[in-house]
Amino acid sequence: MSRRVVLGASGVLGAVVAGAALTSASVREVPRKIVRHAAGVAGAPVPQPRPVVRVEQVRSAARNREINLVTVYPDQLRAKDLPVCLMLHGRFGTARELANIPSALARAMRRPGARRFAFVAVDGGNSYWHRNRSKDDPMAMLLEEVPRWLAERGLGGRDRMPFAVAGVSMGGFGALLYARRRREQGRPLQAVAAVSPALMLSWKEMKKRDAFHDATDWAAMDPLRNIDKLGNVPLGVWCGSEDWFIAGNRRFIRAAKPKLASITPGGHTGEYFQRIYPQMVTFIGKHVPREK
Repeated sequence: MSRRVVLGASGVLGAVVAGAALTSASVREVPRKIVRHAAGVAGAPVPQPRPVVRVEQVRSAARNREINLVTVYPDQLRAKDLPVCLMLHGRFGTARELANIPSALARAMRRPGARRFAFVAVDGGNSYWHRNRSKDDPMAMLLEEVPRWLAERGLGGRDRMPFAVAGVSMGGFGALLYARRRREQGRPLQAVAAVSPALMLSWKEMKKRDAFHDATDWAAMDPLRNIDKLGNVPLGVWCGSEDWFIAGNRRFIRAAKPKLASITPGGHTGEYFQRIYPQMVTFIGKHVPREK
């Protein structure tokens, strides 16, 4: 090889990148391994951002107990003022059950132009994310305590409020209810993602969950009966065609006309949820607020 070509390769392809007078023939003379190594795609692999999961225990006055507070960061880079999406678990679940969310978040961050954000999850019990028993109010925890916890950790942007909410099953019901409450407070969300939300068509079915005092209590909070209270927040809804909540989801989609509606083969299973999480993360990522 000519001295000119060797210098171009050993200088991390500096001559090529800078537009120096290397002909295409000269570049082809450089062994492929040297070129790829110089470009950072061979030899020592270019490290990819890895998500960071932090699990803490905090005292919730609204729930009158210690709960798990789980934060999924997109990587180990700067976390101060990082926008946050609240993630609500399903019935009998906990904040620790963020299956496949870290890997889906990491993949989303690799896309060109992706804006960084984090997920935060808390334990909400089984009462469909509202107060059903005395001294246990999950919705008050979300509205009043989560902002303080975010502020203590330097998360949530300047207002320390989640910009979005996502939920699965019972958490999907809770996400829609939380979006309504935020709008009522005059602090609307920028995105809502509901995966297989537990939307039932009869009090007989909902009564089995022991989550509401009576049919009137349920009707007052049921997303299907209060679609107008969501306003125009961008909605994403996913449900498997074999899911036992499919009838309620179809009705909600027809009435709410979400920005993204997806009904694909699958049931109310972990396998289906994990398949949908990357789509959910991508949808949320499109609504991350820009830094001011």
